[in-house]
Amino acid sequence: MVKAVFILLAILVFNFLLIHAAPGDPAAVMAGEAGAADEKFLADLRARFGLDQPLYMQLWLYIKGAVQLDLGYSFRQQMPVAEMIGDRLPATLLLTGVAFVLSLVLGVTAGVAASARQGRWGDTLISTFALLFYATPLFWVALMATLVFSVWLEWLPGFGYSTIGAGYTGMAHVLDVAKHLVLPASTLGLFFMAIYMRMTRASMLEVSRLDFVKTARAKGLTRGVIQRRHILRNALLPVITLAGLQAGQIFGGAILTETVFAWPGIGRLMFEAINQRDYNVILGVFYISAAMVLLFNLITDVIYVIVDPRIRLTT
Repeated sequence: MVKAVFILLAILVFNFLLIHAAPGDPAAVMAGEAGAADEKFLADLRARFGLDQPLYMQLWLYIKGAVQLDLGYSFRQQMPVAEMIGDRLPATLLLTGVAFVLSLVLGVTAGVAASARQGRWGDTLISTFALLFYATPLFWVALMATLVFSVWLEWLPGFGYSTIGAGYTGMAHVLDVAKHLVLPASTLGLFFMAIYMRMTRASMLEVSRLDFVKTARAKGLTRGVIQRRHILRNALLPVITLAGLQAGQIFGGAILTETVFAWPGIGRLMFEAINQRDYNVILGVFYISAAMVLLFNLITDVIYVIVDPRIRLTT
């Protein structure tokens, strides 16, 4: 836990320096949008948002505020960054959570099925589809999914979080959100599903050659029991490791997915903030994303103990 705190602080400092090293002046952007670009107006904007202070002072004030969960003020939206992220974060967690569970369940299932059919047409078919999803750009899959299932077939909505103006409540609202969630969650999950499938297959084949599996076969245990109790349980450890790392990367994939499907999450918020040079919003999204990645790593360590009791957590 102590290491995680220091890592998070290091990420805050690095992101702050990196963002401020990028070209572009948020004060100039705001002045251009306001139709006034004289020096006095620019100076007033920089003084108002603290951009006229030395870089080390801006860094100190930002870290001091971030520790207190005060992520600053949005130049463009004229509202606290923490409030903006708080409004968008549930949508991103819903999207990434469903995509993560979907990719993990389908990936492990496909990997087990492929390993059980090693060298046969079933193994080749599953591996080919996994490689296809892995090699295809995420944005192309998103666009094609929208074109086929929303424009041509009209089965699913192609954008948004819910139907605008419908006024659904209760279960009707839940079903409406779920319907809008199908395309973005499936698109985001397919890429990571291919990774989990390949890892599960390789791990299952490796564990199946170990001595304790040969002993289980010699005892006369059925193939299904050996697959579930002996091979799969031990083969899941590297898959869990990979899943813990990939869980954070799903946030990165969510930026593109949310932009294509107009999903109102923090990924789309950051994309808009980058275009607007809204530094505080960008840093706030980076901060929350880094904290989520560290949280996923801690959860992964706990799951390790559940899957394999021989492993003990250390502080």
